[in-house]
Amino acid sequence: MSLKVDEVLGHVSEVLTESEKKRGVLIHAFQQIQVEHNYLPAEELVKLSKNLDIPLSVVYSTATFYKQFYFTPRGRKIVRVCTGTACHVRGASKVMVKLEDEFKIKEGETTEDLAMTLETVGCIGCCGLAPVATVNEDIIGEIDNKSLQGIIENIKEDDTVKAGTDDE
Repeated sequence: MSLKVDEVLGHVSEVLTESEKKRGVLIHAFQQIQVEHNYLPAEELVKLSKNLDIPLSVVYSTATFYKQFYFTPRGRKIVRVCTGTACHVRGASKVMVKLEDEFKIKEGETTEDLAMTLETVGCIGCCGLAPVATVNEDIIGEIDNKSLQGIIENIKEDDTVKAGTDDE
């Protein structure tokens, strides 16, 4: 990963000290590392610390502050089940139980084969379609037993997940 501090920061870099510039690119560096590896491997953070001449403790404290950075490998499919009020009332817990049982993981965990990471979110913003989940960027609403089975099969087959469609 090559990081050109002045390019990342643009005109702002003109008023920053060298130390501030280096710290200013940490988030950008984390994003690049995570795109490449799907998480922040320790060895990459050590390299980043050395390359920017920033203490490793500062690198870790910055990365752990933000929820979007992960320190363990994540699945190819990130499944987020909404647990907001409407989804809760319409059966989100049943969706979670089925996914946990089927893939032998709990909320916040990733399958051993890295096929899927299972998470919950407070609200997806599609309350009228409750219960709702996302698979990567795809929103799947009105989840019933049939559509849930389709989601499970698509994850197992590593296919693109389609909401409520027949493949026939």
